[in-house]
Amino acid sequence: MPNRPRPRPRPKTRRIAGLACAGAVVFGALAVAVGNQADAQQPAPLPIDQLLGQELQGKAALGRVQSRLAEIADQNKLPTDHLRQILATDRTAWLDRGGKLFYREPVATATERKTGAAASPRWATQAVAAATGPAFELHSKPGSNRVIYLDFDGHTITGTAWNTNGKPSTVNVTPYDTNGNTSTWSTAEQDVVRDVWARVAEDYAPFDVDVTTQQPTAAAITRSGASDQQYGTRVLIDPTTWYQSGCGCGGVAYVGVYDNTSNHSYYQPALVFTKGVGTGAKNIAEAASHEAGHNVGLSHDGTASVGYYSGHGAWAPIMGVGYSKAISQWSKGEYTGANNKEDDFAVVGQNGLALRGDDHGNGTSDATALTLGTSVKGVYANDSDVDTFRIDLAAGTFNFAAAAAASGADLDIKLQLLNSSGAVVASADPAAGQSNSATPTGLSASISRQVTAGRYYLRIENTGYGSPLNTGYSTYGSRGAYTVRVTAG
Repeated sequence: MPNRPRPRPRPKTRRIAGLACAGAVVFGALAVAVGNQADAQQPAPLPIDQLLGQELQGKAALGRVQSRLAEIADQNKLPTDHLRQILATDRTAWLDRGGKLFYREPVATATERKTGAAASPRWATQAVAAATGPAFELHSKPGSNRVIYLDFDGHTITGTAWNTNGKPSTVNVTPYDTNGNTSTWSTAEQDVVRDVWARVAEDYAPFDVDVTTQQPTAAAITRSGASDQQYGTRVLIDPTTWYQSGCGCGGVAYVGVYDNTSNHSYYQPALVFTKGVGTGAKNIAEAASHEAGHNVGLSHDGTASVGYYSGHGAWAPIMGVGYSKAISQWSKGEYTGANNKEDDFAVVGQNGLALRGDDHGNGTSDATALTLGTSVKGVYANDSDVDTFRIDLAAGTFNFAAAAAASGADLDIKLQLLNSSGAVVASADPAAGQSNSATPTGLSASISRQVTAGRYYLRIENTGYGSPLNTGYSTYGSRGAYTVRVTAG
């Protein structure tokens, strides 16, 4: 018989490969199981309030929350790097137990208190027994859905963030007082109320918000949820020591809470302590605008060496310290050495306050009509705005005037007189300065001119002064209220 070929043995590689594959599956399954078990054994991240344990000053807080900083920055509506910078460099910045950012402002110096104690304009004519009458009925933009309430009349604080961390659960803040008699409001006290209101109203004039001394309803301040579009904040002028004695500060406020859709009332009010800033209208107003500024999302304007920039010339940023400067404006860090380049108007817009709409025409075709001898009010709200007015005149000499706000003006005015064809025939832009820390100079503008009969136009623009680096300011924060008037010369 012929020899048959022997059958070849099966290759062992397939079996080995199969065993290897099976082993890999088993090993992978075991690894997943072990990994899942390890994950199950990992403790859940600590809640922020347990991580912090108590309210902490910036650097100490940063040491505790470094690994969770992005989460806390998001909670405070701030970029992570910006929050890190604030906590690392600003000694007045604090995180509360829940991770919310607030500031404890330093007290005014003895010099700042003295310069800020200038007498208010005489306005009230008689004392009143309660917080009623004209001084307590002031409104900068009645009918607005946003409000900043300047509360001089005392307030009960309970159930808020200020009642935690060992502070009393209920605090009865007494009314503002300068003469030791809390049963009446003297004419001098009413004058301070009015002057503070006028100054804060001017700072917030570019925004669609009613700065008022008349107590709103709770619903007009507190925001109940995302659909509630009527809300605001209370800035409480506090002469007591319940908080101030512990912090030694001039005011306190939470950051970015103005438009909160939950726990809105928990982070109110913002507080200004007269024992920290004095009882004068100029200082109270600077502090009130500053603390309300924190509520609408703003941080401090300083330099690498100082937390609060005190300005140059006659100018200072509102979110710095403006007690000794007559012109304080919103800023975007244009001065030399600025450590905060945030655009104040943009940030405020992201935190509940939009700019006002344009109230007067921009050119000769839509100019607002003027009547000889009658004043017309306006608000310059946008840096790109131009307001134009028209008037028909007989031949003669006339005075054309655009006046900045009487108290705490922010707007520096450039005034131009145009003829009927729209050509500029005269202009005025005086140099800005201050006669004292409460009184700016050179912000208003006027022209006296002999004209022939015909139609004329007045153009109002905002202007800056000097260099924003170290002697003056740009047009950026030069916005506010004005009145325009033409009279026979």
